[in-house]
Amino acid sequence: MMDFMAQRPVGQEFVRHVEDGCPYRADDVMKPEQAVSTGTTLVVAEFDGGVVMCADTRTSTGQYCANRASRKISKVHDRIFVCRSGSAADTQALTSFVLHYLGQHAVELGKQPTVNTAANLFKIMAYNNKDHLLAGLIVAGYDDKKGGQIYSIPLGGTRVRVPYAADGSGSGYIKGFMDANYRPGMSKAECLEFVQKATALAISRDGSSGGMVRSLVITKDKVEEAVIEGNKLPVDL
Repeated sequence: MMDFMAQRPVGQEFVRHVEDGCPYRADDVMKPEQAVSTGTTLVVAEFDGGVVMCADTRTSTGQYCANRASRKISKVHDRIFVCRSGSAADTQALTSFVLHYLGQHAVELGKQPTVNTAANLFKIMAYNNKDHLLAGLIVAGYDDKKGGQIYSIPLGGTRVRVPYAADGSGSGYIKGFMDANYRPGMSKAECLEFVQKATALAISRDGSSGGMVRSLVITKDKVEEAVIEGNKLPVDL
């Protein structure tokens, strides 16, 4: 029977037709899709009285810009927020779970939850699912116990409290700038300028970061949001 079976020609695997100039893949459709690259820039820093969070607004899928005005800073509670990088779907799902559990925790306590509790919830879920998630997070906010706080939760689910942090594809371009210019005890205005300048510098170098610069200032009394449009960034491009 084997003598009568037609053999598949070597080197002639079925390939989907792709027109010249098409940005999509041209490899065998029977093989797995190639991974898409994602990118962003997140910058967070403490000042005397609170924290400042900043992010660009570009959501990219490979070389395609899927959204130029997205929000990468999500509210977790009244004075607690998270900056998200990596897979948008993964980080949004994690944030939804933490919102649910932290809300229940606040009702049981009868008072505001701490930033440390929120960061710990993110850490537990990120670590327990580290083989299935692409999520880099920075949790920051203000509570009455420890004031302004920043917790970095990179890929893998480690949780580290830091005075300032940067994450995403653009963070590698500005680590030196942040190390050289950050100082403890800055005023709110100085910290906001520092964080916005760092994010703008990352946008100028990283092709996966862009759009606008969204910033959030969190203090004991209020949360202030601001936006810098892409043609008004505080850096000479």
